[in-house]
Amino acid sequence: MFKEYKGTRKPMADELREQVPVVKEVLQAMGIKIVEKPGFEADDILGTLAYLGQSEDVDVALVSGDRDLLQIATDRIKIRIPKTKGGKTTIEDYYSKDVVEAYGVTPKVFIDMKALMGDTADNIPGVPKVGEKTAHDLLVQYGSLDGVYENLDQITRKSLHETLEQNRNLAYLSKELATIKLDVPLEYSFEEAKVTNFYTDEAYKLFKKLEFKNLLSRFETVINYEEITSCFELIEDFDKALEIVNLAKTSNEAIGLKLVFDDKDTSELLGLSIAIEGRIAFIKKWMFISEEIIETWIREICDTNVRIATSELKKLCPYFDKDIHQFDDVILMAYLCNPIKNDYTLNDIANEYLGMMLPLKAQLFKKQSLATAMDKQTDEFTQYVCYEVYVCQKSAKVLKDRLNELGEENLYNEIELPLIRVLYEMEKEGIGVLREELKSFSSMLGENIRELEQKIYSEAGQEFNINSPKQLGEILFETLKLPGAKKTKTGYSTAADVLDKLAPDYPVVKSILDYRAYSKLKSTYADGLQEYIDSNNRIHSTFNQTITATGRLSSTEPNLQNIPMRMELGRQIRKVFVPKDGFVFVDADYSQIELRVLASLAGDETLIKAYSEHADIHKITASQVFHIPFDEVTDLQRRNAKAVNFGIVYGISAFGLGEDLGIGAKEAKQYIEDYFKTYPKIKEFLDRTVAEAKDRGYSTTYFGRRRPIPELSNSNFMVRSFGERVAMNSPIQGTAADIIKIAMLRVNNALIENNLESKLILQIHDELLVEAKLEELPIVEKIMKEEMVKAADLAVKLEIDLHTGNNWFEAK
Repeated sequence: MFKEYKGTRKPMADELREQVPVVKEVLQAMGIKIVEKPGFEADDILGTLAYLGQSEDVDVALVSGDRDLLQIATDRIKIRIPKTKGGKTTIEDYYSKDVVEAYGVTPKVFIDMKALMGDTADNIPGVPKVGEKTAHDLLVQYGSLDGVYENLDQITRKSLHETLEQNRNLAYLSKELATIKLDVPLEYSFEEAKVTNFYTDEAYKLFKKLEFKNLLSRFETVINYEEITSCFELIEDFDKALEIVNLAKTSNEAIGLKLVFDDKDTSELLGLSIAIEGRIAFIKKWMFISEEIIETWIREICDTNVRIATSELKKLCPYFDKDIHQFDDVILMAYLCNPIKNDYTLNDIANEYLGMMLPLKAQLFKKQSLATAMDKQTDEFTQYVCYEVYVCQKSAKVLKDRLNELGEENLYNEIELPLIRVLYEMEKEGIGVLREELKSFSSMLGENIRELEQKIYSEAGQEFNINSPKQLGEILFETLKLPGAKKTKTGYSTAADVLDKLAPDYPVVKSILDYRAYSKLKSTYADGLQEYIDSNNRIHSTFNQTITATGRLSSTEPNLQNIPMRMELGRQIRKVFVPKDGFVFVDADYSQIELRVLASLAGDETLIKAYSEHADIHKITASQVFHIPFDEVTDLQRRNAKAVNFGIVYGISAFGLGEDLGIGAKEAKQYIEDYFKTYPKIKEFLDRTVAEAKDRGYSTTYFGRRRPIPELSNSNFMVRSFGERVAMNSPIQGTAADIIKIAMLRVNNALIENNLESKLILQIHDELLVEAKLEELPIVEKIMKEEMVKAADLAVKLEIDLHTGNNWFEAK
């Protein structure tokens, strides 16, 4: 029976099985001893080795995500369980006393817990109807599995007594399955297992072959942490601070420079970190070192010819007016090297590019602010901020070399780096807002929402919580018995895609969608934006370069790129955004930029010719795809063709197109096939792009931006299909993102070169907004038309739609 249960375990996943030989090869190359014994579980081998080590007076630590190993914890055997949350990994350490503290039972009794409650992941059946709490309570009361069965008559709860009695054999089988063997016959010598150097010549060659670039960096240098920290110093003395500043100003080597702000109150400057060869210091804002003095020192350092590396270059922008190419932003460089990572910290950079493991802020200071830590944990704080500026200094060259390897040095030097200054100026300038009109708009929305509530109650025949998906689902699909119900674990789905299909035929659903849209508009924009209006009645959004994988900019605090445009009421909110007195808004939006990019990259003569003749692209597509004369194309057919045109850009499937157009997948598939017959070079380009991405593992834009696509090698068909759509879209959307950034640089530079007071203040994907002085309006319009069109030299000429207005609504 024991073998029977072992035999029901799921086999190792193919993608994991394929990696095992490579893992073994890597471990052997690094001189790490591998222990295997056919017929025995890995846990049994680990347990045996742990007890063997303990018997030889060795302190043992086992690292595993499997909590079954807690049963072998002793005062000499430590079980280390990694735990990842929010992308950060911490380690939980358990000796025997820690197991008792955490679970209320000893390590040996921990086996009996598994025997009673079972474990589906390990195919341990356990006793039916006995969960973790019941198992825990039984063992606390009776001491062991044997104790439970010796006192079975004392268990008066009928259902529990019966299941224990009926499944006695299953309980003891489960105990056998859960028990880790400690006597596997092994020939093992701890002396032979000692490792003196992981980074052998053999390992270096293998890592080169496998392209383990991050690990390779560890061969360059053996990290001597004590030597590094011996250079750290906290400076609270004016003369010593001045000495460090003068060394930085005259350094022949690149330096690290970092303003340190509190993480809770981000406007509070705590001091300045400087890293030069042999000296890494934090100059604390102090009695005789005021914020003004620190800012003066920053200006003086930035005014030299010394190369400066930092992690937030935008924060240094107020202190220099010279060429930004003297500076490097290591976070920006790391993002360009790997744009699919959610976020980059200096700790990540230290680990990946310098082979260093630095203490995390959360581990050092828990939930304390940096300002509090500076006062209460001075040594740890000094080490933390000095390590950060050290990483800036040391990683800059490594990252620059990596960008050169990837062919992204021009992207960084000519687009991304100079864009930092433009974004800083845009954030500083902000955009004007009519505060009272925004409040009135909020009140109007509130009234509309209340009216919609009553309308929905009337149409539903009763009152309920419209914001509760559970209650809403019950009303729609049980009370009103609407079709198309989708059951989930928590009730009926009331997601937008479900309600969108019902809205045309059921007024109550249309009212609910309106209610949701109005509520979102009120909470996020009409009310939410009010929090960000400063004393000058302007909002200063933050523009982020290192968030999206495609290279698009994002806007936060608040997000001004996401103001609704599809619904009329959403567009109306743009009326509260206004220019200064004596100025107007000039808004320029690229016309069909992604389709133009696609036609150019694919080299499709038909599309290129249509654009050169300023033809109606969507109408031409409708004529070709639906096989009807151009002059007979209806508005509906043009709209459908437009959906096909833009759908192709995003690698849309027949199912997705069918959903968008409200037609069957078969008909949608025919549309796509006819589209590719009309524009054959588009099909060739997309197929080639996917094939190249599969071969290389990444896609590239016209300007060399890389986008890794690991999904393409995934064994799951759905994940792989998603990767193929990403491979089709990334070169197009990424190239469009590069173009708008180049346009921002060109427009901004032209405004400065012409000594204009007009300023670029917003970027919304393919749209630029300039606050133009009335007297300068003709030249501003000329600059935007010329510079945006010249941002890229493509086979299809870029075009813009340009409008002016006394508010953003009018300009759009």
